[in-house]
Amino acid sequence: MAMQILVVAATEAEIEPLTRHFNPIKPFDVLITGVGMVATAYALGGHLQVKKCDLAINLGIAGGFNRDITLGEVVEVTQDELSELGAEDDLDFLPITKMGFGESRYTSSSKLDTGLRKVNGITVNTVHGNEESINKIINRLKPQLESMEGAAFFYACKKAGLPSIQIRAVSNYVEKRNRDNWQIGLAIKNLNNFAITLLEGLISGKV
Repeated sequence: MAMQILVVAATEAEIEPLTRHFNPIKPFDVLITGVGMVATAYALGGHLQVKKCDLAINLGIAGGFNRDITLGEVVEVTQDELSELGAEDDLDFLPITKMGFGESRYTSSSKLDTGLRKVNGITVNTVHGNEESINKIINRLKPQLESMEGAAFFYACKKAGLPSIQIRAVSNYVEKRNRDNWQIGLAIKNLNNFAITLLEGLISGKV
């Protein structure tokens, strides 16, 4: 039996080249969740209640903290964290794990070798654009990427016992908001080129 694959993305625009490439009949399911961790967890949890699959692949763009990751580079996020889930204790931050109420860090659960650089990410409700807050999160968690969905995707897949991988392309550096420096088009192009090759390999059994 062929592997049942689910491609998960926050927006249609992030994977439009991929879905266009495989039209009219896609040999995998596609779930567009909407932006943010709440939308992602709700949509994916609901989908997995009614549709079973063997592998979930989260595709999207992300902001990069590390300048050695070039804009447009495609990477695999193997660890992701809900960085805001916890409590402030004056100047200190208490993660939910330290408070004893659960966990905030999740990892990829697929043994698939993508061949990509492996990085750790954070998932946020508010993307960073202030120098002080950027320095604080770097000092606390040393993230390489940030997105608004990744850890929620891992969370829902873990709850469902579903192997999962997260693939992202860096569209911008995490800095004071400057749209002139963004490379969204390049990131989407590179992300989809990689995803097409990966999915063709999985479907053919060569990966």
